[in-house]
Amino acid sequence: MINTPRVFDTNVQLIKYKVLKEIIRRAYEGGMEDAYTEIPKIISPGPKSELRCCIYKERAVLQERIKMAMGGDKKNPNVVQVIDIACDECPIDGMYVTPACRGCIVHSCKEVCPKDAITIVNKKAVIDKEKCIECGKCTKACPYTAIIAQHRPCVQSCKVKAISMNEDKKVVIDNDKCISCGACVYQCPFGAITDKSLVLDIIDILKKSEDNKKYRVYAVIAPSIVSQCRFGRVSQVVTAIKMLGFHQVVEAALGADITLYHEAKEWAEKRVMTTSCCPSFVTYVEKNFPELVKYISHSVSPMIETAMLIKHSDPTAKVIFIGPCASKKNEYTLAKTNGAIDSVMSFEELQAFVDARHIDTTVLEDTELNNASYYGRIFAKSGGIAQGIAEVAAEMGVEGVKPIAMNGIDECKINLLKLKLDKATENFFEGMACEGGCLNGPLCITHSPRNVVDVDKYGNEAKEKTIFNSVKLYEL
Repeated sequence: MINTPRVFDTNVQLIKYKVLKEIIRRAYEGGMEDAYTEIPKIISPGPKSELRCCIYKERAVLQERIKMAMGGDKKNPNVVQVIDIACDECPIDGMYVTPACRGCIVHSCKEVCPKDAITIVNKKAVIDKEKCIECGKCTKACPYTAIIAQHRPCVQSCKVKAISMNEDKKVVIDNDKCISCGACVYQCPFGAITDKSLVLDIIDILKKSEDNKKYRVYAVIAPSIVSQCRFGRVSQVVTAIKMLGFHQVVEAALGADITLYHEAKEWAEKRVMTTSCCPSFVTYVEKNFPELVKYISHSVSPMIETAMLIKHSDPTAKVIFIGPCASKKNEYTLAKTNGAIDSVMSFEELQAFVDARHIDTTVLEDTELNNASYYGRIFAKSGGIAQGIAEVAAEMGVEGVKPIAMNGIDECKINLLKLKLDKATENFFEGMACEGGCLNGPLCITHSPRNVVDVDKYGNEAKEKTIFNSVKLYEL
């Protein structure tokens, strides 16, 4: 949202941004016909390569990034896709004895190994990869911390074991296991895993609206956007979004208020329930705990709830969601959403969009949003829904809610297992695939401990302190 690339956490994000920005600029100003040949030369002018073994590979990778910026592999339904040529075929895998091994005589690593996978050769520990089960006991036993566990970052980031290597040691995603959370997108050091972009579809929607005369185009923004405004204010970003051609900007937190209302009522009937706001969490339950699907809330996500409200009042409207989430690019296509959302833009893409249109956010006037309550805005952080349901249920006279916030897939797995085995003491399960919540989504511009502070502050700035004015809009 600010005309500088310095806001990004990583160089991979910066490269992705440069490609997106150039694609968007050409979609408006012309030059798409030679995008594949000219954009790589602009980003990587040469003659020497800055990032790869040679300028030719660097530009070849950029061509694949251009393809992803223009919609990716249409035959692959997954929004998270692999750029094979960008994969570094990381050789690291399993337990590794570092040069820090001192050749001590205690041999504690060997003694604790349950599979006799460690032998001492020339006074140094050697691990038999065929026998090793990677239990990690040797890493803890070594007094010099000379043995470490090494795994590919993409494999380590995937909590559902959807990532493996093919015979060429290239990364492969199992779509049957993948929940499109996008953790691997942010964690891959070479940017070989990325999300497909829908920016060209969005541009098409905006152009065909004929400046909102043929139909109106609305932007629904996730509350976590407040944590992404490092230069300028969120109210200035709202102004910038309207300058892109959107008729109006609406907070997804408005839909979050309505979702809380629905969930409190639904819980009163079910007495045991999980949330449905995070599409990756819902997919995780469906694929890994099918017996618990009955507990998933029937409420649609705040994104869909907000869009439904807009289309109820403006039936010909087109609605674009702007947020930090890869799996929202999948959720909006699901039949159960009834076409409420027409496309999805990430925060990274919004940054590229604004800059490609030569908009300097920092000098813009403010457009304040007061669509939602404190509770709706704190949906962006882990624990926000749990906090909201406890307080809203009490206000509605619904008693007995015992919420738990499951922060990340590992915590989701532990607590869903307890629910499955009838060992859980809680009865309302908030599930977030991203650790920290949406404010740490994979398509955020920046990931920082400060993000949660920004969201809390944004929530406290809400003029509405309860959800019920939002609910009145829903009931009209």
